Amino acid sequence: MKEIIFATKNKGKIKEIQAILGGDYIVKSMEEAGIDIDILEDGKTFEENAIKKAVEIMNFSNKIVLADDSGLEIDYLNGEPGVYSARYMGEDTPYEIKNNKILEMLKDVEEEKRGARFVSVIALAMPNNEPITTRGAVEGIIGYEIKGANGFGYDPIFYIPELKCTSAELSLEEKNKISHRGKALQQMKKILEKMV
Repeated sequence: MKEIIFATKNKGKIKEIQAILGGDYIVKSMEEAGIDIDILEDGKTFEENAIKKAVEIMNFSNKIVLADDSGLEIDYLNGEPGVYSARYMGEDTPYEIKNNKILEMLKDVEEEKRGARFVSVIALAMPNNEPITTRGAVEGIIGYEIKGANGFGYDPIFYIPELKCTSAELSLEEKNKISHRGKALQQMKKILEKMV
């Protein structure tokens, strides 16, 4: 079994990633790997942030590291919150408040202008190798209410018209098939199979 450190403290994310990468890998959070460092995410793009996190933790641990930077881009808000998704309205602000605020900002906006996408970039950093990134996205719209108890973050307001539900109404298995992180990880899995 190959051990991979995933640059996150988010247990929901680790569960999602382990499910996609499968039994050939043991995916550990930073906490499980005994790494307690804060990385300033000051990149202007998802790629810059993901690479920075992966490389810094790889340099610290000398292990294979995956990191992701992902977020929600809302067309009506000129792509916001984008790379600031986790820090939008303050890092400690609960997502229920963030989601309600976004619904409030879009309350009179018609459906055709509510376009949005989740974007995820996964970066792989290995000792003695240049970092490699993959990118996945899933298109949808911002719904009109908070719906669903699965997932986390902005999932309850991200409505996927062809599935007629929000991201938070999908099971983990369904979500992994279509999600931005799922798509980026599936590509990364192929790269890992060749390199690790």
